[in-house]
Amino acid sequence: MPQTHKARRGRKQRQNDTNTSAGAPVWPGVTGGRFKPLTDSEVAVVAEAVLRLLETLGLSQAIPSMVDRVVARGGHFTEDKRLLFPRDLVLKTIAEARRDIVLCGQDPTHDLDLSGPRVHMSSGGGAPGVFDLEDGHYRDGSLQDLYDAARICDAMENIHHFSRSIVARDIDDNAVMDINTAYACLAGTSKHVSVSVTEPETVHELAALCYSLAGGEAAFRARPFLTVMVCHVVPPMRFAEEACETLEAAILAGFPVQLISAGQAGATSPATIAGSLVQAVAETLAGLVFARLVNPDVRAIFAPKPLVADLRTGSMCGGGGEQAILMAAAAQMGRHYDLPTSSIAGITDAKTLDAQFGSEKCLAVTMAAHAGSNLITQSCGMQASLLGVSLEAYVADNDMLGNILRTLRGVEVTPDNIAEDVIASVCRGEGHYLGQSHTFERMKSDYFYPHIGDRRTPRDWESDGSSTVGDRARDVARQLIAEHFPAHLDDARDAQLRAAFDIRLPRQAMSKSS
Repeated sequence: MPQTHKARRGRKQRQNDTNTSAGAPVWPGVTGGRFKPLTDSEVAVVAEAVLRLLETLGLSQAIPSMVDRVVARGGHFTEDKRLLFPRDLVLKTIAEARRDIVLCGQDPTHDLDLSGPRVHMSSGGGAPGVFDLEDGHYRDGSLQDLYDAARICDAMENIHHFSRSIVARDIDDNAVMDINTAYACLAGTSKHVSVSVTEPETVHELAALCYSLAGGEAAFRARPFLTVMVCHVVPPMRFAEEACETLEAAILAGFPVQLISAGQAGATSPATIAGSLVQAVAETLAGLVFARLVNPDVRAIFAPKPLVADLRTGSMCGGGGEQAILMAAAAQMGRHYDLPTSSIAGITDAKTLDAQFGSEKCLAVTMAAHAGSNLITQSCGMQASLLGVSLEAYVADNDMLGNILRTLRGVEVTPDNIAEDVIASVCRGEGHYLGQSHTFERMKSDYFYPHIGDRRTPRDWESDGSSTVGDRARDVARQLIAEHFPAHLDDARDAQLRAAFDIRLPRQAMSKSS
């Protein structure tokens, strides 16, 4: 069964790609960025088009505080109420934005360094439906499902971050749902958590929840363990007013923020890959300008997440080659700007764990990872074009993510890895490497072994019941739901939270005794 790391490498060790002689074969923050779907000249063309759009077209529906801040620094608010961003301000924003962002876990061993091209895998989605673990049918998601999803991801060593993946449709009030969503995620895992907020008025209460959990406002601001994800635009090139108010409130409260543009090619962004990319980057940078004007020290994540539509129907589709290359190009632009970057990948159109599921997920996540995205959301658990979450898919995807992370390490050509002395010794001796100490030393540090992937012979597999990956993943998910209850939120602190907030998840559902 996959287990949570008892002790992770220190950050300096994690940053050393060639440290393969000891420890695990993969780790959070393996370096990507070698894959570049855009040539240098194409990157320059995209970057210039982005600046032109922001300077000459700008965005509509800017909130008053944004207009005031941007105009005070050389921007222009036109007669047709579009806010124009001068290129000098945009370039200054890019140059001075923070690169040293660490997403803190409640447990510091889960801290994620987003500087450079270090790659981390995350859940995500906000799906309304859940693929039922027992009957194999889709149903509405619940708060319990969200907590269960967080617990499973907590136990998956190749899922480094938990982004809210399920909408708790058993809670009608948006404000109550937002607080309970944050609670269920934070109680279910000690890894860094990201959530969205429905209404700006809820940010104050969310902050109070996090301050209480951290032991005080100063403690949370020093080590914020929850990011607020904000879709600050309604494409094309239009701000979402309430979301911008939420963004401003979240920044002032000390939250890291993820700035998301998610236009849909052919519907809310151009049908071409290049056009969709340029629009998404421009919209995201406009959000970054505003975020830094609110607080120059903001922990802001650049998150252009352009999506693709099936133009035969107009429906979103997340599993094609177009989506994979578009997201890799968006990640490359993040690396061009050297900004902490999040991408979306793994949103298969498949409805269950089948061949379509595996091929679409692996294609998209691999390309985003090799392009150097720091945080790849929706990389696990999602299916049905973001309409459904599968708890067993987290378990199956954990293997996939481990293999993808292993490819990021590359070949690692060093004298020790070439091992000429070992080759000579074997050729003059036994003629094989199986008994060599070098082989024994490297079998764990250099090789990722799947937890549920089956490498047995066909005869052994058949004699053991011919189980599929889905069967084995389902068994592990059931076991984790029954047994894995993170204990980082103790009874006393939980009681304080329940006294202060309308927490709907029963305490008895958070232990084996239930």
